[in-house]
Order: sequence, then C-alpha cells, then structure tokens
Amino acid sequence: MNNNAGAAVRVACDVGGTFTDVCVLDEATGKIHVAKSPTTPDPIDGVLAGISAAGVDLKDVVLFSHGTTLSTNALITRNFPPAIMVTTKGFRDVIEIRRGTRDDLWDTYKEMAPPYIPRRNRLVVSERIDYAGKVLEPVDEKEAREVARIIRKRGVKTIAVCFANAFASPVNEERMRDILKEELPDANISLSSEIMPEIFEHERFSTTVANAVLAPVVGEYTTRLEERMAEGGYKEDVLLLHSGGGMMTGKGASKFPARLAASGIAAGAIASRFVAERAGYENSISLDMGGTSTDVSLCDRGNLRVTTDWYIEYGYPICFPSIEVLTIGAGGGSLAWIDEANSLRNGPQSAGSTPGPACYGRGGSEPTNCDANVVLGRLSDRLAGGAVALDKSLSAEAINRVVAEPLGLSLQEAAVSILKVANANMADAVRLVSIRRGYDPRDFALVTFGGAGPLHGVALARDLSIPTVLVPPAPGVTSALGCLLVDIKHDISRMYLRALEDVDMAEVDAAFQELEAEGREHLSHEGVTEDRMSFQRHVDMRYLGQWRAMSIEVGENITSLDEAAASFHEEHGREHNYSRPDAPVEVYRLTVTATGQTPKAEFAEHDLDGTPPEPDSERDVVFDEAPESIKTPVYDRDKLKAGAVVEGPAIIEQLDSTVLIPPGLKAEVDPSLTIVIDVPLAQS
Repeated sequence: MNNNAGAAVRVACDVGGTFTDVCVLDEATGKIHVAKSPTTPDPIDGVLAGISAAGVDLKDVVLFSHGTTLSTNALITRNFPPAIMVTTKGFRDVIEIRRGTRDDLWDTYKEMAPPYIPRRNRLVVSERIDYAGKVLEPVDEKEAREVARIIRKRGVKTIAVCFANAFASPVNEERMRDILKEELPDANISLSSEIMPEIFEHERFSTTVANAVLAPVVGEYTTRLEERMAEGGYKEDVLLLHSGGGMMTGKGASKFPARLAASGIAAGAIASRFVAERAGYENSISLDMGGTSTDVSLCDRGNLRVTTDWYIEYGYPICFPSIEVLTIGAGGGSLAWIDEANSLRNGPQSAGSTPGPACYGRGGSEPTNCDANVVLGRLSDRLAGGAVALDKSLSAEAINRVVAEPLGLSLQEAAVSILKVANANMADAVRLVSIRRGYDPRDFALVTFGGAGPLHGVALARDLSIPTVLVPPAPGVTSALGCLLVDIKHDISRMYLRALEDVDMAEVDAAFQELEAEGREHLSHEGVTEDRMSFQRHVDMRYLGQWRAMSIEVGENITSLDEAAASFHEEHGREHNYSRPDAPVEVYRLTVTATGQTPKAEFAEHDLDGTPPEPDSERDVVFDEAPESIKTPVYDRDKLKAGAVVEGPAIIEQLDSTVLIPPGLKAEVDPSLTIVIDVPLAQS
C-alpha cells in the first residue's frame, strides 16, 4: 500500500555493502520516514526495492538523490573494462613508480597494488610542452595515428591522455584527442588537462586514469538507473552525491565518475553537520560506526574539512576535492583477538555480514564487538525490530575461548575489555581529525550514528572530554539523509604559480572569470538556471619552498591578497603549529566552486511534551562504571516525544540502532527528535 499517494516527497538512497538505506521526506509535513532493503548484485534492484519498501510511488517523487559505492567497489575489485593510457614518451611508468612510498613503511615484502592500467596498455607519443605552456614539440601525428591503430586492434574504447606539462597548456592533449576521435569515433576519452590541470605528474595522471576506467562503469549505471526510474514515473534528474559534498546529474557523473569514489562517506559527514546545526552546535565531530568500519569527520564553525589527498588504494591518489573522512576498521563486526605479545586487539578484521558475529548463529566462531555488547546486555536478543535473533550463549562461548581464558579474565571483564580496546581505537581516530589538526575536542559535540555508533558514543565522549553526544532520529540511515541536504556542485581549478608580491590582480580576476564561465557551462549542461547558480573563489597558498598548499576563500571583488595571506598564516599556525608571517608566500592554485542550488524543504520541528516517558521493559546491563549488572529500563525510541527526558542507566532501542545511557547521565529529546546526552567532564 502506498502511504504517500499524491504527496510530494523527496527520496534519498545510500547503497552500502550490506543494506540499501532509504530516507523519505514528506514536503507537506516535513516529516521523515526510513526503510532498509538488502543490497543486491545489481544495485539498482536494491534501490527500487528500498523505495518500494518505504511505500513510495515514483510518480510522487520530486527529487531523487543517491549515494553509492559503485565507483569505490569498481576500483577495489578492478571490475571495469580495459583502458589505454596515452602519454608523453619517457613518462610511461609514472603511475607505476608513484611516489616511491609504502602504505606500511616497515613491511618491505608487502606488494603494492598494480596500476589500474597495466604497462602493456600504456602507449607513448612524442610531444613536449615546457613549464610555461610553450609548445616545444607538437604531437607527432604519425605516431599518434599508429597509437590509434593499436587501440583499434585491441578493441579498447576507454582512453586516458596524460601528457607532461599539460597543466600549463592543453593544446597537445587536445590535438591527440582530435586524432583519436577521427580514428576511433566511439572512444571515451579523458584528458588530464580537463580532469586535473595540476603540476604534479603522478597525481594528475593517477586521477585521470581513475576517471577514465570508471567512465564506462558509471555511464552505464546512470543510464540504466535513469531509465528504470523514468519507467516507474520519476520525471526529474537523478542526482548522485560526489566526494566533495555536492550533487551531480547523470551527465556530470559520466564525465567525472572518479568524484563518486567517496560518495557514501561524504553523505554521513553532511548529515552529521545538519543534525548538529539543528541541535544548536556549529562545531561537531561525526562518528559513523557500522558493521565493519567507522568513519570520522570534523565540522568547524559549520564548515566540513576538505582534502585533495585521498585514495581508494594506497599509491593511486584521486585528487578531486573530497570531504576529509578518516576510516578505521572498527565496527560492530570487528573481531577481538590476541596478538603474539599476548595483548588484546580489536579489528581491523571483521566477521562481515557472512558469517557475521558469533551470536548470529550463522557459523561465525570469533568474538566481535557485537558479541561483547550482547554478553553485557547492552544489546537485546533481537535486532532490526525482531528480524534478527541473537544467541547470547554463542557470544559467551566465543569470548571465553578467544579472550577470557587466555587472559585469565571473567566473561564480563573480557567483554568490557573488548569494547574498551575498540573505543580506544575510535578515540585515536577522533584525535587524528581534531587534535592533530589543531582543534580541541572539548569545543565540539559528538554526533554518533550508524547501527553501532550510539552504543559507544558516551564512552568516547568521556575519553575525549567531549561535553555533548548527539544521536540522530534514525542513526542507521543517517548517511541517506545526507543525500537530501546538498546542492549540485563542481570544483574547477587552474595552476597559478606566482610569488605573492608578483601577483597581478587583474590577471587573477580574469582567471577566476574564466573558471566561473566553465562552471556555468557545467551547471547549464545539467539543467541549472542562472538564478540558481552561485560561485565561490579560493586561492591556494603555501610558503615559498613548500609543496603543500592551503585553500583560502576570497571574495569576488578583491583588489589585493593581503587579507587572504593573513588568513593563510593564521590557518597554517592552527593546523601545523607554526606560522611565519615574515616568510615569503606563494600562490599555487586558483579554484572556483560552482554551485547549483536545489530546492530545499523544511524539516519538521516538534512541540515539546513534558510527559515523563515510560519504559517498555528492563534487563540486566553491565556498564563500564560498575562490575556488576544493573537492572536497566529499556525504552522504545518511537514512543519518545520531543521534550522527553531519560535518566541513566537506560537503554533506548529502535529499528536501526541502540542508544546506551550510563548511570548518572541524562538524555533529552530535542524538537528535531535528536537525543542530546550531556556528558559531565571527569573531576581531576
């Protein structure tokens, strides 16, 4: 039955490895409801099944947005069609030499993942452009046509053109593209001068190669998704969330598919910021703890940190701007184990969804964080509204055998220790995105979500002296919510290497205008009208002699970069713990963020109800604060109204997560139905 018949709704889907999460916003009431469906081999089947499970008719959907792991999985599994790289003679092995670094510096025997394009498919031509963009040697057209003949013979239709110094001038790459198009009209060609016009060859080549190999995968997927959505009655554009925290249409995603490679984790960070701001917190740290991993990000004064230094596989960077998210192997299914030094460890190995934690009874025999929570009574014997039964005796057996007996601990001590190690790992991750970047966690609220996050939120807050924990209304599908909150966005950049004192502001303004024109073209191509376009300008700066730069936002009609330079010194001091205002500064890059605003809906606010909530049941729960179990009331979150106050010890259960409130703490439901837990600082 369609519960939303005739109602205008917005739908967001986040496709994960196990479940596809669906978040539905009713435009008339501002209320949200959610649904989950299993992720299917063809993700589109899972998306449509999830929409159906939410009781939504596609004819009523006015906006559909989508976060996906499609690009991520394609790169990890190497599940993409063969591709050819055409490069300058002498630069064939740049993407295999990389930077000469290793993921694990101390393991010299660990093999690096091979490049996405093998050496046999990396072809060369003679051409040369100097550092300033002057053509020293045009493309050798005879060699270029021979390369095209080889590509045609091999039957490859995906090509990355990566020439040395193409960042300074695209003319040789463009001529190579024209020749290839003449010889191979059906080829899908990515130029490094279009994809990532930056100075460092490896980073530019690597990003272009990733973009090229993903183009046919994403192009085919978006085409089929749009067709099947249209068959169901959806009339608008399909929007896909990209790593930078914006949306792209199917056309944009087909041109820049590598931007989707961090789609899912970006959604969680965006939703976390939204939840925190609705609760009145401008500074927030998000902790998205799922079954296998935990994603951590930071929002400072309403701004999410963005990085251009990230990768799916170490050594092969993708340098499109991406929301900075740190992922560690800590989830509900992470395994507890004893190392060779007889120390307790936790993760990154995971039981996954198959066989899963021992308590699932599906053949898993190793203890997990989920098993520890079951033994301690923090999780009930059923999950997902009763759909998943948990066997506490299997959890106890696994923990006793693997942890308790080898370490001489009781069952409860072992379970508590397992979770303390997991919490320590996650606390270290939070320190890396906060303290390491010059931020004090005490100035932030901790937003905990994912299926497992609300069980661990208070323990982490205490460890880090964070005063407030926020739990969103639907923790298990919060990432899907993030897909409803963003605009269409493109980041366009250009190299501009000048000492600060040599910058010509007229030249800078002209470059910004050209970048804005390119952004306007991208947005127009995606159907965005002029009145919904906006543009932000950024100047990347660095101290002369350094190679890492920091991005500083500037206004439209600036006459000098003095104010931007002052901001650069301040930001450099905060992040790197030193600043040299007297040192020469160099401008490195100019960037424009072109935004196409999508219509925004109002989310419901609920009137406060002072009626004391009544627990549905109670059970014995072991908390970190006491060695013995405590009779603990259990509340149904669906029955908690805005204004409800729950005193700890307490458990709050819902379809997609469980919230743990230790003794002595108090949780309150705010008007947005977010649970706010105050965590007093420990007295020294």
